[in-house]
Amino acid sequence: MSRLGNAPIQLPSNVEVKTASEKLVTVKGPKGELSLQLLHGVSVNVEEQIATVKNESTTSSFHGLYRMLLKNMVTGVTTGFEKKLVLIGVGFKAAVSGNKLILNVGYSLPVEMDITEGLDVKVEKNNVIIIFGIDKQVVGQFTAEIRSKRPPEPYKGKGIRYENEIVRKKAGKSAKSK
Repeated sequence: MSRLGNAPIQLPSNVEVKTASEKLVTVKGPKGELSLQLLHGVSVNVEEQIATVKNESTTSSFHGLYRMLLKNMVTGVTTGFEKKLVLIGVGFKAAVSGNKLILNVGYSLPVEMDITEGLDVKVEKNNVIIIFGIDKQVVGQFTAEIRSKRPPEPYKGKGIRYENEIVRKKAGKSAKSK
């Protein structure tokens, strides 16, 4: 049994957790509403602003997972999640136009990406992209999709990287001396 899964989740006063059926949990807060489909054998109990995850022995491997998913939902509807990407390279820049993110990252044509519904994308100084949303999985997935358009390369370090990511650089080819 998971030790982390047994830990209770303290709910802020402005967050409401409802179990509509045994299989569906809905978390409502000031930033929005999220819902989670539960596996058979996993249940959520809410008493006096404290939520706990219960399970049967057959689903014990999912006990800690569902506790963290519920905790991330509570955090998302209260404060939200934010990720930053930095574009490093000569002429690399980004812009938001309507519901599209436009990236100029060294290709002959700009890369246009549709912004996922429920996300707020901002660009600072033409080379810092800030992604904000209430669902941690959606924020992380969209950020990974942006980064995959031009991942940082190991020789010069050019590309799209996370804000605090460290890219280990390789030594280039050395010239042979006679």
